Amino acid sequence: MIAAIFGEFKPLRRFGLPIYVVLSVALLAVRVFVAIPYWNSGWTKWASFPTQINSSAKYLFSQEYKLHILGTAYNMPFPELLAYFAALGEVILPVLLVIGLFSRFAGLGLLGMTMVIQLVYPGAWALHAQWALAALTIVVCGPGIFSLDAGIRKLIKA
Repeated sequence: MIAAIFGEFKPLRRFGLPIYVVLSVALLAVRVFVAIPYWNSGWTKWASFPTQINSSAKYLFSQEYKLHILGTAYNMPFPELLAYFAALGEVILPVLLVIGLFSRFAGLGLLGMTMVIQLVYPGAWALHAQWALAALTIVVCGPGIFSLDAGIRKLIKA
């Protein structure tokens, strides 16, 4: 279980340390890239963090946002609860991703959120594909050496 959380993507090491450092910088850039839109969106939903979302977020989730599945639009289930957890995820997961703590789980969470956003805004698939690919890259490759996960991995091995 520890390897799944803090494990290293060994194929990146086969190119040697200098290339691994460059790839880790690229992974840091990918982590920041996918974190920024969620971070910015998350803070627009709060009236008082972390206890109360604002009325516009409640309205959007209950009235405006619809899940477009196979050509039919469905209302969001439990809109107020969903709005709260979406706002919480949009603030917490980007922080975890940027600092590189539980990066794969944070990437997986943002990948799931991207999939739901795609169902709400199906016309913006090109942007959502970029976010999904960035999140999937972190899930598969991990955060690289510039992360708390790498530091924890070193402590566990020592």
